[in-house]
Amino acid sequence: QVQLVESGGGLVQPGGSLRLSCAASGILAPYYAIGWFRQAPGKEREGVSYISISDGRTYYEDLVKGRFTISRANAKNTVYLDLDTLKPEDTAVYYCAAATFLEAPTNFVSGYLYDYWGQGTRVTVSS
Repeated sequence: QVQLVESGGGLVQPGGSLRLSCAASGILAPYYAIGWFRQAPGKEREGVSYISISDGRTYYEDLVKGRFTISRANAKNTVYLDLDTLKPEDTAVYYCAAATFLEAPTNFVSGYLYDYWGQGTRVTVSS
C-alpha cells in the first residue's frame, strides 16, 4: 500500500531554515504528485506547495512563495521541502500527501486530489 513518511521537523528560530523530507513508497500509478500541507494550532489545514513527479512542475501558495522550495529526488522516491526565512506563523504540523493519476495531470494543486497522507512532522518557529 501507499506509505508516506515525513521527517525533518523541529524547533528553529525566526529567520532560520529547515529541510523536510517525504519518503514515498507503494505508489503504482503511472503519474503522481506530492503536496505539502500544514495545519497550525486552531486553524484549518492549508496547502503549501506541490510537485508533479513525472515532469517536475511545481506550484507554491502565495504565503510561502519565495521562501520555500520543493524538489524531488526520483531515484529515492523522496520529495523535499526547504523552508527558509521562517516566521513564527509558519509554526504547524507539516504533512505530505500523494495524488495519483492515470494520465499526466493538468491540475495537481487542488487539495481534494490528494488521497494518501503521511503522519506529519512538527515545525515550531520560536525564539
